[in-house]
Amino acid sequence: MIVERAGDLLRDDARALVNPVNTAGVMGKGLALQFKRAFPAVFAAYAEACAKGRVSPGKVFCVPVDGARWVLNFPTKRRWRSRSRLDDIESGLDDLARVLAELEIVSVAVPPLGHGHGGLDWGTVRALIAAKLGSSDVDVRLYVPESEGGAVA
Repeated sequence: MIVERAGDLLRDDARALVNPVNTAGVMGKGLALQFKRAFPAVFAAYAEACAKGRVSPGKVFCVPVDGARWVLNFPTKRRWRSRSRLDDIESGLDDLARVLAELEIVSVAVPPLGHGHGGLDWGTVRALIAAKLGSSDVDVRLYVPESEGGAVA
C-alpha cells in the first residue's frame, strides 16, 4: 500500500529509509546530503562501496542502522552532475521490491526518486513507483516533491 506524505523523510519512523544517491560516492546535494549529515557511517560505507565499484544503477546498496532499521541507498544517477534515467529508476525499483521482501521490511519511506535534482517528471516517476510497489504488503510512505507540497529530494 502506498500513502503519500509531505515533510521530512528523515523523521519518518519507517523500518527503512530510501536515500537517492549516485554511483560516484558523492552525497553533495538535496536529500543525499541530509542523509550524509544524519548518518555518517552510512556515507562512509557507501563511499567505500562506490570506490570498489559495488554501487551500480538498478541495485540498492543496503546499510543497517539503529539495530532493526535500514538505509537503502538507491542509485538515481550515474554521476552526481548527470540527470537521472528512467530505466535506472525502473530497474532500481525492481531491486528495491526484492530487498524489501528479502529483509522482511514492513515499512519504507521513499523520496520522489529521480525527480528534483535528477530532472525526471514527477507524474512519470509517481506512476512507476505505484506500478512497482503498489501491490506490495509493505507500508510504502511516498514523500511527494516540494512542488506538490512535500520536500525536495
